[in-house]
Amino acid sequence: MSTLIETQEHHALRAAVAALGQRYGREYLARIAREGGHPDELWADAAKLGYLGVNLPEEYGGGGGGIAELSIVLEELGAAGCPLLMMVVSPAICGTVIARFGTDAQKQTWLPGLADGSRIMAFGITEPDAGSNSHRITTTARRDGDDWILTGRKVFISGVDIADATLIVGRTEDARTGSLKPCLFIVPRDAPGFGRTVIDMELAAAEKQFELTLDDVRLPSSALVGDEDAGLLQLFAGLNPERIMTAAFAIGMGRYALGRAVEYAKTRQVWKTPIGAHQAVAHPLAQAHIELELARLMTQKAAALYDAGDDMGAGEAANMAKYAAAEACVRAVDQAVHTLGGNGLTREYGLGSLITASRVARIAPVSREMILNFISHQTLHLPKSY
Repeated sequence: MSTLIETQEHHALRAAVAALGQRYGREYLARIAREGGHPDELWADAAKLGYLGVNLPEEYGGGGGGIAELSIVLEELGAAGCPLLMMVVSPAICGTVIARFGTDAQKQTWLPGLADGSRIMAFGITEPDAGSNSHRITTTARRDGDDWILTGRKVFISGVDIADATLIVGRTEDARTGSLKPCLFIVPRDAPGFGRTVIDMELAAAEKQFELTLDDVRLPSSALVGDEDAGLLQLFAGLNPERIMTAAFAIGMGRYALGRAVEYAKTRQVWKTPIGAHQAVAHPLAQAHIELELARLMTQKAAALYDAGDDMGAGEAANMAKYAAAEACVRAVDQAVHTLGGNGLTREYGLGSLITASRVARIAPVSREMILNFISHQTLHLPKSY
């Protein structure tokens, strides 16, 4: 497990990614979202510098690091105002699952492209009627000779329009017990029967959200990732990095908002001194900074546990990190907007849209209430209410 204080290599990574982020910034991402495009230039530059695949094995073109390094990349891009949401999905979830559990052929097919950014993979778990209850997933996979047939629906799946394939969580029936168990399948974007519909979101983001339909999608046996009997282990191998990366996303956003507010509070003068001299303005900003730093510490702990192979310990810490970061982000954004007053809602300052965006971390990929359920059941051993 890493030390509490970040290494010099991590400091250097932060500085390098921050420099890249500053070349693009919030206005770049906002413009891309308004135009309905994708941050292809930033994605390509981040890939060229080795940032997108920093967590993937070196033998497949990755950086040989872990989620600790990948979360630093996302946080620093977020702090510069230009986070890449698909980093949460493509290298962190899908890349990790394939690197840990994929066949040699799957690794050779996908990891080099995920590492250099030339290929993107989406992740489909959420369903309209299941929400946070993964045990109610109804997307099913049945055998047909050597093939698999997938049927079901998914909702709120990010970036399917730009993804080469989607890692779909389905359920297969255990021949021995008759019970359904989760399994992961790689579904190519052009697979017959695989449809997508964009969801009209209030959220202003370059990455679109989709509802997916799988209408008897036929897949070869090679589409199954890992062992059919190890579904839950493989699933959580992807979900823990997802929570850690969501925490990094939220911390970066909170840092960006706080930075804009501090800059404004230092220069905005209404009476004799800048408004930042008044404790009613200064103290809430200081509190927001403290909360973001505390959330980062838990995120670092979660990443260190995960990278050390402690999946159980990482599960608890990743949930705590995601919870803490989401709360810190929402409060930092709220205080930043409040500090700027009316200016906080103008397009010029670019903070108003973060009011909506910051809520995402409270909701996705799992709600704060479900995290509290997890901690109360798994950590405090309190009885379940459901």
